[in-house]
Amino acid sequence: MPSFDVVSELDWHEVTNAVDQANREIVTRYDFKGVDASYEIKEKTSIDMEAKAEAQLKQMIDILFQKMVKRGIDLKSLERGKVVNANLRATQSITVKEGIEAAEAKKIVKIIKDSKVKVQTQIQGDQLRVTGKKRDDLQEVMSLLRAAELDIPVQFSNFRD
Repeated sequence: MPSFDVVSELDWHEVTNAVDQANREIVTRYDFKGVDASYEIKEKTSIDMEAKAEAQLKQMIDILFQKMVKRGIDLKSLERGKVVNANLRATQSITVKEGIEAAEAKKIVKIIKDSKVKVQTQIQGDQLRVTGKKRDDLQEVMSLLRAAELDIPVQFSNFRD
C-alpha cells in the first residue's frame, strides 16, 4: 500500500549558515559599531542573541529572520523568548521547534479525516504516517496539508508506492 510520512524538520546546515551570515552582517553594520553583539546556537535547540540594549535585539531579530528566509527556513519553526536585561546586557533566546507535537498531530489528523479522503493516519512519535490504496489519494492529502493553516511547517518524506 502506498504511504508517506508527514514530518517537521529543519536543515541545520542552513540554520548554521543563516546565523553565521547574520553574525557577519552585525560586524559590518554602522549602527553596531563598537557594540559587542552576537548570535550563538545552543545544542540545536535554540539561538541565543546578546547585545547592549533591547532595541539592538529587535534589529538583530530582523536581520536573523531575513537570513533565515533567504536560506529557505520557515519562520513558523522559530519561537521568540523573553528579553532578559542583566549586567548592562540584553539577551533573548529563540527556540527552534522540530517534530510534530501530539496536539498538532491530532489537528492534522482531524483535517485529513474532515476531507473525507480514503486514507488512514497513524501518529508515530513526532511524525505522522499516511497510508492509502491509491497514490492520487495521498497526493490529494499532500496538497490539502500544504494549503492548511498549520502552526508548524510540514514536509513529506519516505513516499512509498
